[in-house]
Amino acid sequence: MAQVGRPKAELVLSDAERAALEGWVRRRSTPQSWALRCRIVLECATGATNKDVAARLGSTPAAVGRWRARFVEHRIAGLGDMPRTGGPRSVTDEQVAALVTRTLERTPRDATHWSTRSMAKATGLSQSTVSRIWRAFGLQPHRVEGFKLSSHPYFVDKVHDVVGLYLDPPERALVFCVDEKSQIQALDRSQPVLPMMPGVPQRVTHDYVRAGTTTLFAALEIATGKVIGSLHRRHRAEEFKKFLITLDKQTPEGLDVHLVLDNYATHKTAAIKTWLVAHPRFHLHFTPTGSSWLNLVERWFAELTDKKIRRGAHKSVTALEKDIRDWIANWNTDPRPYVWTKTADEILERLATSLNRIPDSGH
Repeated sequence: MAQVGRPKAELVLSDAERAALEGWVRRRSTPQSWALRCRIVLECATGATNKDVAARLGSTPAAVGRWRARFVEHRIAGLGDMPRTGGPRSVTDEQVAALVTRTLERTPRDATHWSTRSMAKATGLSQSTVSRIWRAFGLQPHRVEGFKLSSHPYFVDKVHDVVGLYLDPPERALVFCVDEKSQIQALDRSQPVLPMMPGVPQRVTHDYVRAGTTTLFAALEIATGKVIGSLHRRHRAEEFKKFLITLDKQTPEGLDVHLVLDNYATHKTAAIKTWLVAHPRFHLHFTPTGSSWLNLVERWFAELTDKKIRRGAHKSVTALEKDIRDWIANWNTDPRPYVWTKTADEILERLATSLNRIPDSGH
């Protein structure tokens, strides 16, 4: 006896709807979640079942059924997450599509990005309507995030090397992420800090007095999260060599030591190379240029900056260095390792997806 499944809603596209959906699928600027919804609707329009569409697009039958039903009821506007009311719609599908397309592909004449006010003026819709449509489709013209693409010729090999250390470290070996946080300034406010009170945040003056700088060399052990740190007033190969000697003394003999670090010139001088030859248990793994995100110690530096340095007040470099040493000692009483989860292939696939959205990226 044939199984009787849940009847699927019939989905028929107009020529204008099909053109709009196919256009969004083709555009590199279309958010992936939105592009998937467009693909679901286009596949459903062929008469395929929810199960077949889900298998083709890597989704689930439930998700396909949801977007099928949303489109049948609300058409293109249903692809967003706009709240629905029982009243009649005052914005047509064509207006929604035109607004979204304008947001993605054009900018106002007098600005680098749209605001609800400028978009409302350009489209004749209200600011609240523009805001609702942007929220529904996950569009945030006011936001921007920075990124940097490495041009290192051996980028792929180095990503595999470093990530391989994180996910599958060698036996009888310690893996450290190493870097320097240079030019840490000892800053003192020109006036006393006013403490926080109920209803009033802590207040500090905008100007400050510089007392000097220091450099922190740090090695984060990936297995335990413990940190070995060393402070120096200068930042040269000589100081880096002293730090390597400190690492050598504080790590058990008989274990290899693998260091993940960047391509800074002080790491590659003749003096450092000579020292490494004399200490063959040390192995250096360099991250690609412009790829500090691969070095886990950068995450630890961010915590140090956020929790201790940024809002600190220090009348001298000595006071600053004492605070940093105390913070490291406190960290090591209850260290928290940073756990790397993505494989090298997953990282490279994600980067490839980003590159495909950049015309003539040269990568």
